Amino acid sequence: MEGNQSQIEFILLGITDSPCAQTPLFVLFLMIYVVTLVGNIGIITLVRVSPSLHTPMYFFLTHFAFVDICYSTAISPRMLADLLSEDKAISFTACMMQFFTFAFFAVVECHLLAMMAYDRHVAICQPLLYVTIISSRVCWQLVASSYLFVFLSAIICTWSVFGGSFCGPIHIDHFFCDEFPVLKLVCSDTHSSEMIIFALFTINVMATSAVILLSYISILRTVLRMRSAQSRTRAFHTCASHLMAVSIFLGSGFFMYLQPSSSHRSLDKVASIFYTMVTPMLNPFIYSLRNKEVKGALIKCVRRLFNQWQHTRLVSWRT
Repeated sequence: MEGNQSQIEFILLGITDSPCAQTPLFVLFLMIYVVTLVGNIGIITLVRVSPSLHTPMYFFLTHFAFVDICYSTAISPRMLADLLSEDKAISFTACMMQFFTFAFFAVVECHLLAMMAYDRHVAICQPLLYVTIISSRVCWQLVASSYLFVFLSAIICTWSVFGGSFCGPIHIDHFFCDEFPVLKLVCSDTHSSEMIIFALFTINVMATSAVILLSYISILRTVLRMRSAQSRTRAFHTCASHLMAVSIFLGSGFFMYLQPSSSHRSLDKVASIFYTMVTPMLNPFIYSLRNKEVKGALIKCVRRLFNQWQHTRLVSWRT
């Protein structure tokens, strides 16, 4: 297999090989994927049609929802098809593109979480300068530079994972083409590849995590100095949804990627399901159910649609 790498076909072993479990899992994950699409598309649409949500915080949130859709879509359709199919073969090119797409959008999500933490930091710690510091131009610059930097990082990471020689076996013990299961199949030395991946992980994920941590330390110190209990409650409530999203996404990601490669077990599949499928589904609910502005905008939007529907019915009845 060391000849033409593009001719290699991998076999994804999937979540389970039990025929009895595959159909129930298909139904469950299909429902999760549909809810993910509906919830995140709903968030994007709501922010676009609600003038009250045209702020930097919700600008970042629309990109966050878009990224959730993309990296969930990189994994879910293939996994759902494999649950109902006996042929679980995936070509070298398709496997490489799946990994690249997932890595790109997952790391972009880390950057967006850091941007949202910084946004909350400025809003609470420097409210008088908020409009100046977090301007529309700055928001676009932050997002664009993040996409570009992560794109280059994802290319290097993908080359590090798939640039070696694969000489068998070709069975990937996972439900998608992830870093560690693929590297186990490389018969050449992977030490340099692992060092490059670790460096990229440190630059992207650890650096953004540090921004989040420092932002919330600063927020906490500012909030504790507030004299009004009502102000403290309002500030904590503003950050609660973001903190919850950060904890779920980064917690499961760190569990998966910060343990030694030799210690990866079947429990990793559960962690992978959590951050590739469950987290993108939960994020719209976290940001809507715990956010008064989003709930208020949703109620206004529903009322407006209902009034338009009533008006249309009244006009059609009169004619």
